[in-house]
Amino acid sequence: MTILDDLISSLNFNAQLHDIRQGIFHTGVVTRNGGLAATLPHDALRQKPPMVKEPGYLLEKSPLELVQLAYSETILEAAIGMAAINSLLDIHEANCIESNAAEIIRAKGKGKKIAIVGHFPFISEIRDEAKELWVIEKNPKEGDFYETDANTCIPQADVVAITGTALTNHTMESLLKLCTPHAYVIALGDTVPMTPILFDFGFDVLSGTKVIDADLALRCVSQGANFRQIKGVKRLSMIKT
Repeated sequence: MTILDDLISSLNFNAQLHDIRQGIFHTGVVTRNGGLAATLPHDALRQKPPMVKEPGYLLEKSPLELVQLAYSETILEAAIGMAAINSLLDIHEANCIESNAAEIIRAKGKGKKIAIVGHFPFISEIRDEAKELWVIEKNPKEGDFYETDANTCIPQADVVAITGTALTNHTMESLLKLCTPHAYVIALGDTVPMTPILFDFGFDVLSGTKVIDADLALRCVSQGANFRQIKGVKRLSMIKT
């Protein structure tokens, strides 16, 4: 089974679908809880329209039908599906710590070789601590590596951090196969489903988001908030035991 298969089969669909918002940077869904996912506008705009096939009618779907959009090859639909998956998860804070991905990567990667899939705002902080740092990005900035370089960079890394959006664009499993058995592997970003199921696929840490005020979080999403601007959330990390 794929990661998405396992995630979806674990969900309790006894919930109502209350709201869907898709902002330029993030997507939010409210069912039993609030759930978020990155929208990936650069990648979405490269795809042929229509990017969402049934806008205006998605609230008529059941939660089960909505999470099936995570399988879509259309980025905007897949983002809605991932946010729906996250909205159906009950995140138990007792199993988490209030630590963000940057802190964990810095601690685990000090003096080591680090590969990060996705260009995050904390990259410059990590670069100062690492023996070597490869940032692999679909839309590379100066100093970044192209996604095709993952095949050579990731197998060399002691610490690998992979954006949760690799679930949205369906590259996660191929990236995990590049990690060596000794690598410390982290999933990060608000797209990451905060469930121990992901530990079965090789992750050591999940650094994601719990929505604690769905109305506020979705209001931020629909008004163009970036990751750091979204309110009504907690940044949590779940560590494999």
